[in-house]
Formats: sequence, structure tokens, C-alpha cells
Amino acid sequence: METTKQYTYAYPRPAVTTDAIILKKETAELLLIRRAKDPFKNKWALPGGFIEMDEVLETACRRELQEETGLTVDKLEQFRVYDAVDRDPRGRTLSVIFYGFVEKDAEVKGGDDAAEAAWFKMENLPELAFDHAEIILDFLRLLSLSR
Repeated sequence: METTKQYTYAYPRPAVTTDAIILKKETAELLLIRRAKDPFKNKWALPGGFIEMDEVLETACRRELQEETGLTVDKLEQFRVYDAVDRDPRGRTLSVIFYGFVEKDAEVKGGDDAAEAAWFKMENLPELAFDHAEIILDFLRLLSLSR
């Protein structure tokens, strides 16, 4: 019987998260969650969270989106990775951002570690946790370039 060798490393490794930018097609409203836990408790953020060891990035993004908002999205595309050293007070974290679009009647409800989920007009976004304001601005720049 062959056993799988477990490797250990002497150097630290970053955590990996996924976050979702979800927009309504017709109104361009953005989906945000209000965080139920620290860090940034009660601040608004993109839905997302840490990947599990046995899942690929897109699967993690879909799981977190569904757990935190009740929403499932047909198509997600990878946007970018955010890797600033100090972007998360819990430690070194890399975030892979995905984006998708839904119809205007998509209903959401906060769940898991999201106290609330809601749609926001781009010109009226609340104060955001982490570096999510920068992520959203980068994505909007990309959208305006592709038109």
C-alpha cells in the first residue's frame, strides 16, 4: 500500500481568497455584502472568502457567493489578482477577483458571515472594507475601455 507523502515547508505561505464583482445587466447596480465579523465588521464588501484546500478558484468564488448572498451566477470570468502585502489585517492574502452579470430581478439575502446583501448604484457606494474600492475602480476602468 502506497502512502502519499505530505510536504512541509520552512517558509510562510499566503492565504488565498476569491471575491465576486456581480453587476445587474440593465441597471449596472453592484452586489455588496455587509460583513458580520471582524475585520471590518459592519462595513460593506464584495462577496467572497477563503478557498478550501480541495476546491479550484472559480468553485470557491461560486460557493462564497451563494453562501453569502443566496445568488448563483451562470457565467463568471476571472478579472485580476490583488496581492498588496498589507491588504488584509489577518495576514498575507492574495485575492483572485471574478466578475459576472445577472438580470435586473436577481434577489439576494445575507447569509453565512454576511449580515446583509444588497444592490448599490455605482454613484452611491458605501464605505468599503479592505481594498475593495480600488478593485471596483479598476474593474470600471476596464469596462469603460472595452466599450
